[in-house]
Amino acid sequence: MYRLCVRDHFMIAHSFNGEIFGPAQRTHGATYVVDVVFQRPELDTDGLVIDIGLASDTLKEVLASYNFQNLDEVPEFKGKNTTTEFMAGVIFNALAKGIKEGRMGTTAQGITHMEVKLHESHVAWASYEGAL
Repeated sequence: MYRLCVRDHFMIAHSFNGEIFGPAQRTHGATYVVDVVFQRPELDTDGLVIDIGLASDTLKEVLASYNFQNLDEVPEFKGKNTTTEFMAGVIFNALAKGIKEGRMGTTAQGITHMEVKLHESHVAWASYEGAL
């Protein structure tokens, strides 16, 4: 399997509901480093996994809608705990939609798997991986 990774970051504020979250029930901030790994079994005719520029641009666009936002105030997340795991899935789905819509070019049509990994600190991360 061939893989290509692009990286970006975004900053948010949020809080969680539930005693399991302890002090994180209060509003707090996070700066996520985001790695997206695109995978395919064969390279395209140009020897690529995906157009790295289009992949980077699309990731930046997806993250821009959450960057510097309090996720507690984002309507689509009302009633949800916007955990690192949850946000990895949100970003995965947005990027998968971008591939389907052709926003990452024709090369992206050969992508069979993708992983979105959010690093919430230097010691902890969560990810969502799935087939496309």
